[in-house]
Amino acid sequence: MSGQGGQDAKFFTRGKIQEFRAELEAAESKDKKFTKRKTVLKKIVANITMGNDMSPLFTDVVQSLGAPLLEIKKMVYLFLVCYGRQKADQLHLVIPSFLQDCNDRNPLVRALAIRTMSYIPTPVVIENLTDQLRHCLKDRDPYVRKTAAICVAKLYTADPRKAEKGGFVEMLRDLLLDSNATVVANAVAALSEIGDRQDGVIFKLNLTVANKLLTALGESSEWGTIYILDSLLRFVPERHVDAEMMAERVIVQLNHANSAVVLTAIKVLLYLMNYMENRKLMEYICKKMGPPLVTLLSSGPEVQYVALRNILLIIQRRPSVLKNDVKVFFCKYNDPIYVKLAKLEIMYRLAREENAKEVLAELQEYASEVDVDFVRKAVRSIGRLAIKVQPAADSCIQALLDLIETKVSYVVQEAVIVIKDVFRRYPGKYEGIIPKLCEHLDLLDEPESKAAVIWIIGQFANRIDNADELMDDLTYTFLEEPTEVQLALLTAAVKLFIYKAHSDTTKALVHKVLKWATEEVDNPDLRDRGFMYWRMLAINPAVAGEIVLAEKPAITTDADRMDRGALDQLLLHTGTLGSIYHKNPETFIRNATGKALADSPALNPLSRQVLVPISRPNLPPAAVVVPGPGPAEPALTGAVTGNLVETDGEPAQNGNGTNGASAHLMDTSASQETPSNEGDDDESVVSPPASSDPYAALDSAFGGYMADEPRPQNKDLLDMI
Repeated sequence: MSGQGGQDAKFFTRGKIQEFRAELEAAESKDKKFTKRKTVLKKIVANITMGNDMSPLFTDVVQSLGAPLLEIKKMVYLFLVCYGRQKADQLHLVIPSFLQDCNDRNPLVRALAIRTMSYIPTPVVIENLTDQLRHCLKDRDPYVRKTAAICVAKLYTADPRKAEKGGFVEMLRDLLLDSNATVVANAVAALSEIGDRQDGVIFKLNLTVANKLLTALGESSEWGTIYILDSLLRFVPERHVDAEMMAERVIVQLNHANSAVVLTAIKVLLYLMNYMENRKLMEYICKKMGPPLVTLLSSGPEVQYVALRNILLIIQRRPSVLKNDVKVFFCKYNDPIYVKLAKLEIMYRLAREENAKEVLAELQEYASEVDVDFVRKAVRSIGRLAIKVQPAADSCIQALLDLIETKVSYVVQEAVIVIKDVFRRYPGKYEGIIPKLCEHLDLLDEPESKAAVIWIIGQFANRIDNADELMDDLTYTFLEEPTEVQLALLTAAVKLFIYKAHSDTTKALVHKVLKWATEEVDNPDLRDRGFMYWRMLAINPAVAGEIVLAEKPAITTDADRMDRGALDQLLLHTGTLGSIYHKNPETFIRNATGKALADSPALNPLSRQVLVPISRPNLPPAAVVVPGPGPAEPALTGAVTGNLVETDGEPAQNGNGTNGASAHLMDTSASQETPSNEGDDDESVVSPPASSDPYAALDSAFGGYMADEPRPQNKDLLDMI
């Protein structure tokens, strides 16, 4: 092949339309072996590849369709795929050749013809395609059948109504029970593509067909395996045993060499675990998922990053998967920055009392790196580790103090930010380090770090002897500071006054800050807060102290966890772009259909409390009813008008004597589907009561209160306090 490719390189030279037309005309005579015609067509295809417009040669090229050589037919059909839409008015010239090739003895030619027709979605081609496609779906050769299956998806994209009326969706359904694994995989791929359309059929599987698809896994290619595994998410187990048996058959795919197959298998297992009750089996599955995920980290950085982003989701839902493998995520010196940052987040997620010492030592090493973003994230992770693992808090605080002593600006600023959170997590325990923080005020030049140290000074002003002097220095540039810092200064000044109400310096300071906030600042939030503090201090300073210095709830790590419903929804997109962005595809892909866990008797009862419905858009009221193969079926009581096939009930025998399991695969109702998310199996989640109108009770919420215009009191603040 490499030798042939080297010989064909000579064709990639820019040519003229007139020259190619002359060569094609010359090739019609004295060219019994079609060598000249083949050479000219190669030149034309090479020019198409280079981006040159060869459409003027349309009539000349299509005349070569009569040549019996498959290689020539391939090049002519490639030309038609490129320019068929542009030359729609001349397509009638090639329709007879299409029809002839669809009935050729060679299955490669039949498949090539039907594939090319599906690539040209013009009315004249589609009109002639339907009959030929129907024959090809029942062709004796599996290569033709698997090609025709994909063509149905293309036909559905071009004309959904014609595809439904022609019974092509039902014929695809029948191909799910084909004896050839490749045909089954292509049928699944086509049905999945149709089912993912917002106006498409609702593609569901029952247990019989799901088991049939699992049987085809062993003979499928990598892509076929991925399509089949992905389709298993459309099976909703009604019994715990169904999910458990299916998981046992899927788990062998974790040993596959292809990373996409591994991630898809993990996605299916995570989905099925929501419908299991056998804890031992669930623990076994989690244990088996760990090594394949670790193996993915030995790939290139791009694959590593995809694996890391998926792992970050997986360990939030199933922490036991990699709980003993934190060392695997230690950063290497040659890792790209995006891989390092992803590993750092996973290290924090996997940190616990048993491995906190190792993780802290690793984070301290990272804090001395040269990459500023990486160092910042490492320093912040040390503080988060102190908040998450209480026994390691002392060591983490000492590590942060050592980092502050380096006097590196960005290191000190990140340390101050996380120490503020540590103070809230462990009130009354580490306030002794405040003087060391105050020694480095001159290194703070970013809004977040400034706001953090101002909060510390205000909150602990009663323990800082020179708090009024520090605040006086910090408020000197009040009007030039960002809003975040101004809000912190305003609150800290009020706290300082409450702690030291008898100090003249403090009185002057708070008066100055309140006057700036209410008279010289344009930000409404800052101005309103200034008016509020002013009014409280003027009316009752004691009550103001109780409000401003009220005990604050301790910080926990729960805020770091993703919402359980959103997490379960994202895990249904494991191995896709959504799992990298950590967003559902419908938020960044136009017309994408959302996925969510579906309710069933097997779903964990605690999970049912947080089910969130995912609705499909309402289809036109006049839904098309498409009769399936076999004898007419009796109308189902209570069925929604427009159902192609009912999804419930036991498999029946169709008119041909074959198992009718495939007759329960999909639903095209115009009603809205409500599959939903579920929470952690181990936690009881209380869902808020639903309300049709959240503002219904607000009409009399404020009684007869009339709010006056916020303004300072007429008397001077210093006189009133």
